[in-house]
Amino acid sequence: MFIRRLCALGLSVAFLAACAKQEPVSTPAPAAPAGETPASNAPTGTEQSEKSAPATRSARVNEDGSETIEENTGDTGAHNPLLAAVASASASTTAPTSQYKEGVNYTRLVPAQPTSAGPDQVEVLEVFWYGCSHCYALDPLVEAWRKHKASYIKFSRVPVMWDNDVHRSHARLFYTLEDLGRLEQLHSLVFKEIHVNGNMLVTQDPAESEQKQREFLKKFDVSDDQFKKSYRSFNVETNLQRAEQLTLRYGITGVPMFVVNGKYVADVGMAGGADKILPMIDTLAAQEHKH
Repeated sequence: MFIRRLCALGLSVAFLAACAKQEPVSTPAPAAPAGETPASNAPTGTEQSEKSAPATRSARVNEDGSETIEENTGDTGAHNPLLAAVASASASTTAPTSQYKEGVNYTRLVPAQPTSAGPDQVEVLEVFWYGCSHCYALDPLVEAWRKHKASYIKFSRVPVMWDNDVHRSHARLFYTLEDLGRLEQLHSLVFKEIHVNGNMLVTQDPAESEQKQREFLKKFDVSDDQFKKSYRSFNVETNLQRAEQLTLRYGITGVPMFVVNGKYVADVGMAGGADKILPMIDTLAAQEHKH
């Protein structure tokens, strides 16, 4: 079912609709009350990712400012019962692979892509965007999962690098936090600043984006000198190039998206719900580890 409606051009659209490559860039969304959940629709366990790719439930903002939503069923439903379900499922990967169907629940990459995992490891990547409401809603589940995941899984987040200053500025912030050694502490707080406090931490001007991010990190005792040293460091620039290559290599058109061992690509909509994506990732990873 296709629902078409006109909406204002702006980043506030991203919080309620899709995080797709075609999305326009404008001003930050209004601040939400503290503690408010990121999406207004009740979770239904169907579409939880933000898509524009074929053969999946999708939603996108067109160049003319209109929004096209395909069978949009609500937010990711990041609630405590799902956290418990993910933690429990992550502790065991006994579900048979046949439970998940290639071409239905996940897509095989042909040819398979090289990974950075060691010989006894299985790489799992989450491609995300800080401005994506569905990435924000899924993040607590990912955080719970990674604390219980199998030891052979090498998990990394990759900020999406579309040809857009906003996505690039958010990606630079992510790798700056990593270079500062503050990613573990501040990753979730960046999401909160954007989706709860309504501060996008970017504008259409990269220089203004840099200033906004500098001011934000000052609240957490990151000095101007520390920020300046990391923000355009060799490590950050190298990681940005790698993220851009991965975005192109895996053909990422919507986020959040997961890549397992360079062979399988899956999103929440394909998996069948936020409570199903990470158990499926566990199963695919276990299958790869056996091989």
